[in-house]
Amino acid sequence: MLKQSLFNRLILPFSLVPWLCVGMIFDSQANALPGQSTEEVGTWMKAHATLRPGNGEQLYVQKSDTAAQRFTFQASVLPPGRVEFTKDRSKIRYERLAMYDAINGMSFQRLEESLRIIYGLEIYQDFNRARVQYEYPTQTVVNSARHAKTAIREALKGELRVGDRYAYWMEIAQPRQGKAFTGQMTVLLKSDIDKLETELRSR
Repeated sequence: MLKQSLFNRLILPFSLVPWLCVGMIFDSQANALPGQSTEEVGTWMKAHATLRPGNGEQLYVQKSDTAAQRFTFQASVLPPGRVEFTKDRSKIRYERLAMYDAINGMSFQRLEESLRIIYGLEIYQDFNRARVQYEYPTQTVVNSARHAKTAIREALKGELRVGDRYAYWMEIAQPRQGKAFTGQMTVLLKSDIDKLETELRSR
């Protein structure tokens, strides 16, 4: 029952969730993050009331109540962005939570709240204090996308932040008309942010 309540906290509008669940969430702190071993992160995910992998799942979890609402969580030994060769595959480089909600829509606020639910107050505060390093789309990108009639480039809205402990990448797909249905929040090593920023600027 607790597992379902926490999952609903991610998917449903905040006003519909009992505050009891919030207290339970804040009592748990994240103890497996990028930079730690795959074994440590895997163990943490198994013990996490929201993330707990199902049969056959390890560092990738997918949960869904209906076809209109999905939540996924992935921990990867590769840096975020374009795939590149990595010698050390024993350490996690990034962790990403992604959500699709065709009923209630998606927003940066939903992603930020999900970050707090998954990782606890300490990481959420690091994110809140983090410096915004890159924000998109720029007006140049918007103009270019409209001229080329590539709506997806204009729709993707996001930012990269650098905190004291980690870097953060947040993105939603927000069409010019209508609401966003998908979004993702990635926690990554600060050493990988320059690579990611270069790729986001040139995509």
